[in-house]
Amino acid sequence: MSRLSRSVRGSRVLVTGAASGMGRATAELFAEEGAMVAVTDHALAPAEAVAAELRGRGFLAQAWKLDVSDPAEIAAVVAQIAEAFGGLDIVINNAGISGFAAVDSDAYETVWDRSLAILLSAHQRVVRAALPHLRRSAAPRIVNIASTEALGATAMDSPYAAAKAGVVGLTRALAVELGREAITVNCVCPGPISTGMTAAVPDEHKATFARRRTALGRYGEPDEVAHITLSLCLPAASYITGAVIPVDGGLTARNA
Repeated sequence: MSRLSRSVRGSRVLVTGAASGMGRATAELFAEEGAMVAVTDHALAPAEAVAAELRGRGFLAQAWKLDVSDPAEIAAVVAQIAEAFGGLDIVINNAGISGFAAVDSDAYETVWDRSLAILLSAHQRVVRAALPHLRRSAAPRIVNIASTEALGATAMDSPYAAAKAGVVGLTRALAVELGREAITVNCVCPGPISTGMTAAVPDEHKATFARRRTALGRYGEPDEVAHITLSLCLPAASYITGAVIPVDGGLTARNA
């Protein structure tokens, strides 16, 4: 039997929104596995703090400021990363914001525009900027981070849910379009995860929600999402594309 590699050692990886939460856990995991990691975030200082910590542990990481709402910055920074690393093998579109507003509220249009810009349009722009470099990779991988809100929504989150559902559609369409080039494109849909976005929710509310809605009865941790992302990026994952994988403790499997 042929053996496909289960190592990302030496891979060149770009992670957006990597200064905290799931993005940070993903950057750390890839670095620990021997990859060269571009830690990007909308502010340089927190991204550099993560990269410096990883370098202090003997791993390969550099930081860049990347505001994914800015198309020109995406194009420039992706080019800088590819030049610094000698190419790109893996792109993780993780950067995100919350986007809740009632449909009849004055804030709705603003929340809608910002949600689609950061949660959806940025994904395709990062991919488009990285594509010439991915085409030269031996094991090119794209992973888009969506949400279980793409699969079943919550009241007053239509901007967020629409953007995340768009990520699922974008993932499937790009998987079909790029498949003949052996570029895999997959999507991870986290459920309730303990991150900065959920930090404001009282612990007792989290516990009640998790007990009622998830099969495992708890919130997930960022590194539990990161490990699924890593698995999709292994050279051995070469026949997985267009997949939409919930990492939600059984939330979407449970009827009541």
